[in-house]
Amino acid sequence: MVREIVKYPSPLSVEYGVDVRVFDEKLFALIDDLKDTMNENNLDALSAFQIGEYLNLIIIRDGDTFLELINPRLITHSGRVVTEEKTAYYGDLSANVERYEKISIVYQDRDGNNKTLQADGSLAVVIQRKLDYTFGATFLGKLSESEREKFEAKLQYGADVGTADYCPTTFFRDKILKAINISMLLMVFALIGSFFVSEADVLESMWHYQLYASFFVLALNIFYFFYAQYEGKIYTSCTSCQIGNIVGTFAISITKLTLLMVASYFIINP
Repeated sequence: MVREIVKYPSPLSVEYGVDVRVFDEKLFALIDDLKDTMNENNLDALSAFQIGEYLNLIIIRDGDTFLELINPRLITHSGRVVTEEKTAYYGDLSANVERYEKISIVYQDRDGNNKTLQADGSLAVVIQRKLDYTFGATFLGKLSESEREKFEAKLQYGADVGTADYCPTTFFRDKILKAINISMLLMVFALIGSFFVSEADVLESMWHYQLYASFFVLALNIFYFFYAQYEGKIYTSCTSCQIGNIVGTFAISITKLTLLMVASYFIINP
């Protein structure tokens, strides 16, 4: 039976995979479900965790057959290799992950017999990828700081961003700019409202509001300026055009804020 694969942002689990203790028809049915799900989704490997079964069980495609790794444990490793990996959990988004080049594992087969397996190359990487899931984890925890930042950007936009031919149409900095514009719009309303107020204490309170709001908007603008440049550098295909737009947007926003505060000083300040 084909099972639904758990995908981000649904959590996998906060627990480790429980070792299989009973080798019965229920276990064999789960193994068959994993194989059917792999065939349906054209996957090279799948763990029980990925279909919501929190057992220490991994199935790996080996040509026309399958490796059934029950209760696998990594016992030795050597060498290091960086590979580009994808996983169904993250919608096939890719990341560069450092793995062991050669590994040895112990496991049990469906009859409960103890087995050992030495692997290198792609098979070693696949086994390590699936072992991550038996601990309720993914490759995210194994990424370097810079690679993690890139991958989190991919999660945010739902695509392999940062490549030479990709330039998104919307950015997180747009939300910052929206907050800036809303804040300045409220300041404009306060300025207009001051024309209908004559009490000195109310005007003083309104002036203090404008003053504090201007500090907030200025801080948002500074944050926007630096974050937007960082975000722009992630997308190499459109960095040059973005930087000019960022500088222009920042300059216009600061000019608007300055004019607004000058007007507030002469109109509201009692």
